[in-house]
Amino acid sequence: MSSVLTDLFPHPIVQAPMAGGVSVPQLAAAVSDAGGLGFLAAGYKTADGMYQEIKQLRGLTSRPFGVNLFLPQPETADPAAVDVYAHQLAGEASWYETELGDPDSGRDDGYDAKLAVLLDNPVPVVSFHFGVPAREVIDSLHRVGTLTFVTATTAEEARAVERAGADVVIAQGVEAGGHQGTHRDLPETDGGGIGLLSLVAQVRESVGIPVVAAGGIMRGAQIAAVCAAGASAAQLGTAFVAAHESGAHALHKQALTSPLHPRTELTRAFTGRPARALVNRFLREHGPYAPAAYPEVHHLTAPLRKAAAKAGDAQGLAMWAGQGHRMARELPAGQLVEVLMAELAAARTALSAGGAR
Repeated sequence: MSSVLTDLFPHPIVQAPMAGGVSVPQLAAAVSDAGGLGFLAAGYKTADGMYQEIKQLRGLTSRPFGVNLFLPQPETADPAAVDVYAHQLAGEASWYETELGDPDSGRDDGYDAKLAVLLDNPVPVVSFHFGVPAREVIDSLHRVGTLTFVTATTAEEARAVERAGADVVIAQGVEAGGHQGTHRDLPETDGGGIGLLSLVAQVRESVGIPVVAAGGIMRGAQIAAVCAAGASAAQLGTAFVAAHESGAHALHKQALTSPLHPRTELTRAFTGRPARALVNRFLREHGPYAPAAYPEVHHLTAPLRKAAAKAGDAQGLAMWAGQGHRMARELPAGQLVEVLMAELAAARTALSAGGAR
């Protein structure tokens, strides 16, 4: 790994920040204590809610960790399209006996307030999703001793990350679960994402900063593969959804390996932005009609998803998952890190032996 990263965490494993309640302090602490880099997800939380989780995490571990922020999104949604989608979801609201959410509940996710907290109470790493923060934001975090990671889904985006002064680029392949971290949400590019190994190679040739690879990684041999392609470390999300410490709904954990949910799709059904989820009834029925409208659709469907969770109905949940979800292992997070490292060592030994023949 790059020395920038080895000073933070000895093992080339980053636990992806998964918003919506998965990346709880207990999970991040377990990963960091095992030698990886644990992450909290500040998305959809208030600034104070984020701060309270940081305090809780600091009480659980003395190891470095990160906090992830969603960048504010431009107003590009067509209000008429959102209204039509709300009409299409009326039956869901009736079924779950709840009201649809207000699509105009806010677009910036409390970004400025969260930045203020992180500047007053610095953490080791802050990462960004859905774009590149302003150079002055990155500089201000550097001044308080915080390293910055930014997601990119193309080599062009990776170059923008480097130009902004970030320390690390997270190369996110199309295999990744949850939201694609594209810098601009362009409906015409839906379905045109780049596979992880190709992306890592392209990004590695495009930038001089360390690369962390993300997307469908579930085994130590895959970590070896992305490192051979030029990454310094791997970011795993779905692999940790099933961990004992994960805050994911029990139905979500079970669905990862259930024959009832054999595949994933990129969909706008739940949030209005492309995100990879296990295919269920909600995704099948509403995915084809969901508009490009984030965070409006997220706000609209939030009460439906909450009601589905309360009712124990996996067919109404947004069960984010990468393409490797069937390989999920239900283990304590620290043990999973140990298993991954053993697999990584075995893969590297096999590669060395093969090269020596």
